[in-house]
Amino acid sequence: QVQLVESGGGLVQAGGSLRLSCVASGSIFSINTMGWYRQAPGKQRELVAAVFTGGRTNSADSVKGRFTITRDNTRDTVYLQMNSLKPEDTAIYYCNADIVQWFGARTRQYWGQGTQVTVSS
Repeated sequence: QVQLVESGGGLVQAGGSLRLSCVASGSIFSINTMGWYRQAPGKQRELVAAVFTGGRTNSADSVKGRFTITRDNTRDTVYLQMNSLKPEDTAIYYCNADIVQWFGARTRQYWGQGTQVTVSS
């Protein structure tokens, strides 16, 4: 079994910063892409940022220059540093990872339970 557990959400004023963490645990052989998605009330879930196995990253235009995604492969952890937060960043943030549980197994996608980020104006 594999679990993704997020932490670091909360309430912050506009212009502030938060750092989200997500740790993968359980039966894991390897982790490919790791990323963060978010879903605001009444909106579809959207990709915020992703980091690939080799370290290359991709992020939404709305967060470029403000959010930074990194990963620590020794700890099976992905981080999202969020600076210059805006009220429109308010959402539930979900961790996502493509994981291979044993050698030869196919890659499966896993989700965390989500962490609330609220930015007040």
